[in-house]
Amino acid sequence: MISIDPTSQSERENYKFLIGSIIPRPIAFVTTLSKEGVLNAAPYSYFTIVTANPPMVAISVQRKQGERKDTSRNAIETGAFVVHISDESYINEINQTAANLPPGESEVSLAGLTPVTSDKIAVPGIAEASIRMECVLDQAIPLGGTEGSPAADLLIGRVVQFHIAEALYDSGGHIDAVGLKPVSRLAGNSYAKLGEIFAIDRPE
Repeated sequence: MISIDPTSQSERENYKFLIGSIIPRPIAFVTTLSKEGVLNAAPYSYFTIVTANPPMVAISVQRKQGERKDTSRNAIETGAFVVHISDESYINEINQTAANLPPGESEVSLAGLTPVTSDKIAVPGIAEASIRMECVLDQAIPLGGTEGSPAADLLIGRVVQFHIAEALYDSGGHIDAVGLKPVSRLAGNSYAKLGEIFAIDRPE
């Protein structure tokens, strides 16, 4: 067993350990709307559930040299965003949206994806997604880095509307994981499909 003090390493070295160890990571494909009306989209694998009461999710958006990315800035300015679950059917288009575009250009248009009107927020979703969640921003927490230059913005969103493809939804309120065909993030350029599923009973 190798033991390493993270303070003895560079940020990049710690990053490699984290993304290589915490796998697989679900990918949140997030749309936001700028004040100028430009629909922004980007994938984030620092993504998880916060609570079900009320339903909330969290996405960590890394900054660039202390500057907020479009996703954080738009979500904070407009108070809303849409989280889509990444799946095999449109993962190549999702990857295209990771391109570094100027704020005035839409990654949605670049990738040839289809905007769809949301029910409860102004930010459009993406029609190609089998699952999407309309979210209002509950908190945006600057974290890491230094006091004057945080490393990331933790966006906590409260889900105000779920959209789920009918084929994935059963009468018990469960999601068909096999039918969803989710895609997860590994390290580097590597991704993973769902793979083998097994069950373990919880202890009494």
